[in-house]
Amino acid sequence: MTSVRAVLIDIDGVLTVSWEPLPGAVEALREIRAAGLGVALVTNTTSRTRASIAGTLAEAGFPVAAEDILTAPAVTAGYLAEHFPGARCALLNSGDVREDLEGVRLVDLGDDDPDVVVLGGAGEEFGYAALNRAFGHLQRGARLVAMHRNLYWRTGDGLQLDAGAFLAGLERAARAEAVVTGKPSRAFFASALARLGVGADEAVMVGDDVESDVLAAQATGVTGVLVRTGKFLPETLRDASGTPDHVIDSFADLPALLRAWSVRE
Repeated sequence: MTSVRAVLIDIDGVLTVSWEPLPGAVEALREIRAAGLGVALVTNTTSRTRASIAGTLAEAGFPVAAEDILTAPAVTAGYLAEHFPGARCALLNSGDVREDLEGVRLVDLGDDDPDVVVLGGAGEEFGYAALNRAFGHLQRGARLVAMHRNLYWRTGDGLQLDAGAFLAGLERAARAEAVVTGKPSRAFFASALARLGVGADEAVMVGDDVESDVLAAQATGVTGVLVRTGKFLPETLRDASGTPDHVIDSFADLPALLRAWSVRE
């Protein structure tokens, strides 16, 4: 790779767990900022807006602002505007992210004729009635767009099911294949690189999901770094579809890794 100019960073499981900073994460991000590297926080989080995420992280000491954050809802809004302008979109999501879905024509999931069913992150809203309504819309020809395929995520109470577990069932039952707008889509990483004004060979992606974060980034030419925090499990690394470029114990170890690369170059 060429000299590193930017770092793409997942939030949940890398910088925080249940929005509490992981040990050394604040200090590591401050060091990366001080080194003059570009930073983009790239997250499939669908429960909060960019502004809300930035506020929570800043209160915890992270040197970030809303413009540093790229969320799956924000990318989804761009995709819907380009491919389904003016479409009636029924959203199934845990959390209010309408602020990041600017320009999207949202209708209630109980509406009779949405053009698109949009799946965000899972929570109590993903009950039988809601999923069955989504299934009915898909049977009647609505398109399916999903913000991500994450099967689970790490919270303070342990691993919790996420939307990917329900998405797989909807796709199979309705014989419909979802367009995924968040990670691991190539468009998501391309958007982050474009925001930072760097090439793929000048960027590093740090994540706790070996497939959606790390290997997906590597498929676009970005150097992947897997952390052993968050949702990381030894068996998922062992059974992964590829090999991460680097594996470190936590985000706190990233500055040392970047310094080592700099010395070698």
